[in-house]
Amino acid sequence: MNTLQDTAPSPATITCRPVVDEDLDAIYDIFQAVVAKGDSYTFPEGMTREEVYTLWMGPGNFAYVACEGKAIVGSYTFHANQPGRGSHVANAAYMVKPGVQGKGIGKILGEHSLVTAKAQGFQAMQFNIVVSTNEPAVRLWTSLGFRVIGTTPKAFNHQTRGLVDAFIMHRFL
Repeated sequence: MNTLQDTAPSPATITCRPVVDEDLDAIYDIFQAVVAKGDSYTFPEGMTREEVYTLWMGPGNFAYVACEGKAIVGSYTFHANQPGRGSHVANAAYMVKPGVQGKGIGKILGEHSLVTAKAQGFQAMQFNIVVSTNEPAVRLWTSLGFRVIGTTPKAFNHQTRGLVDAFIMHRFL
């Protein structure tokens, strides 16, 4: 049997669509695998399916998956970064299934999210914590027009490196 870990997807075969409830198991599995690495997200390990559902797909969120055929290979979610007078700026999170990372799926998710956030009326997107040691993420967001607008010293407790800086990244839509 051929799995996605055996055959990496081609960016040309990846499509994005809105999340449906039936996607939760795949999103949950990706979420748990990415968070367990301890190198990119502040989310606690061991979140329940219900907690991940609320975080990713809850009220006020716009959630999408990247698919190769019927297989989910990544997902993103975005929402207002702040309520009220800060609600014109989006905040987002992205995850790509381990085993297919580094194949352009993150870029597809990023580009899709920028277009979708703008269509939803957001004027900018800001990432509050991009771990400074997550060089692939920093390169990706920079290539998509984000700028580092601040650094929070020792804001992330990296699983193997200890306390490392986190960047605040921003771009107008």
